[in-house]
Formats: sequence, C-alpha cells, structure tokens
Amino acid sequence: MKRKLAVVGAAGRVGRRIIALAVESGKLTVVGAADAQGHPDLGKDAGLLAGVGALNVPLSDRCPPDPDVVIDFSLPQAAGNTLRHCMEQKIPLVMGTTGLDAEQQAVVAKAAKAIPLIYGTNMSVGMNVLFALVGKAAAMLGPDYDIEIVEQHHRFKKDAPSGSALTLAEKVCQATGRDYPDCLTHGRSGKDALRQPGTIGMHAVRAGDIVGIHSVICSTLGETITLSHTAHSRDTFVGGALRAAEWLIGKDPGLYSMADVLGLK
Repeated sequence: MKRKLAVVGAAGRVGRRIIALAVESGKLTVVGAADAQGHPDLGKDAGLLAGVGALNVPLSDRCPPDPDVVIDFSLPQAAGNTLRHCMEQKIPLVMGTTGLDAEQQAVVAKAAKAIPLIYGTNMSVGMNVLFALVGKAAAMLGPDYDIEIVEQHHRFKKDAPSGSALTLAEKVCQATGRDYPDCLTHGRSGKDALRQPGTIGMHAVRAGDIVGIHSVICSTLGETITLSHTAHSRDTFVGGALRAAEWLIGKDPGLYSMADVLGLK
C-alpha cells in the first residue's frame, strides 16, 4: 500500500518538483498540498501546478490532518505552523526549509521529542556525502591549510550564506576544534583584510539561475585541494527528500538527518 504524502511549500519551485517526482515514482500518494495564506494559486489542482495532470488535490493554506509523512520546503516564517501541526497530529516530518534562526531550531529540537523528524540544510545525496568528508579532510590536512567556502546560488535565493555552506563550516569546526560560528569571516574588504589564522572564509555568490555549487578550498603554500559539489537541477534535492520521507515513516520520535537515511553515521 502506498503511503500518503503532504507537501508544504507546494507551489514553490522545489515543492512542485516534489509533487511531480512523487507521482512519477509511484511510491507515495500525494494527499495534501499547502502554501501561504493569500497565495494566488490557492484552490488550483496541485498536480496541474506541478505539470503532472490533475490529482484532485487543491492547493490549500492548511496541511491535511492525516498524511503518513509531510515534506516541508517552505519559508522560515512558515516553519512554526508546520512543526506545531505535525506535533499535534503525530505526523513524521521532513523539513528542508533553510534560514531558520536559533529560536526556530529550538522548536525543531522540541518537536523531535514528539515525532520522527529529519531536518537537513540540503537533501542531496551527494551533498551529504560531502558533509561527511569535509571534516575528515580538514583534520587530516592540519592547521597549515587555509579553508575557504564558496557557495553559489540563483539570484532569487534570500538567505546568505546558504544553510549548506554553514553546515560545511560546522563540520570542519567540529573536526578541527575551531569555534563555530565565531571563526567565520564573511567576505573581505578594506585595505587591511589579511586572512587570520584559524578562520574559515565564507563567500556567497548570487547570480542568474545557478541551482547550487558549494566548494571547500583547502590551500597551503605549494598546493590546493578543492572539494566541490554541483547540483545540476533541483531534482537532486527532491530525490533525497522523497527518499528521506519513505525512510522516516515508522521511525521512533527523534531528530534524524540525511546521514541516518544514507547510513553515513
């Protein structure tokens, strides 16, 4: 029996692809599609919005009460409503919304005590392998290697640096004993902007329709090693999110990650 999926942020670029690939895979049945109050597409069929034909699932400003799992790729300001709904209804939740502040992240941790919850800044399988590698590489290379992180995204992305870039920095800090986020240097300017030992440079590019490129540059006098991931389309995030949703159903309450889904821990 196919499990029931609801999508929050369903009218967005990623949300529409979640619906489309869920239908194409045939593994999950889309039973709900939600987006912000006042959205101009409210009431329209979510399948038609996603380009896969009518599903008889109208876009709503509320999440349905009885899906087997919810995937949320909405905006940070909507995260609280999704978390409260899933806690009240005991629905497993895959949350890929980035840009959550400390207070919102605390709500995520609280929700994970009541429901199985995956929170990830990037659902791509390849990106999560990079998350697992960068700390190990930085620790092996040692303190003589300067570390710079460059992330590139499309002109419409609101938050900077990206959640994935921050996760990369956090992994490096955990493995090398740096203080996160105090060691981050966000760009450089001025006549006296020399690199300081132990810092991690963080640089955000916003241009055109770049889906997502993340590079971790480890460089010392004489050589440079660059670990990089390029997303060719949003489908790479969507495929990971659907894989996570299937994995999460039936799990005990707790805060999980894509590393759990992929067996990287």
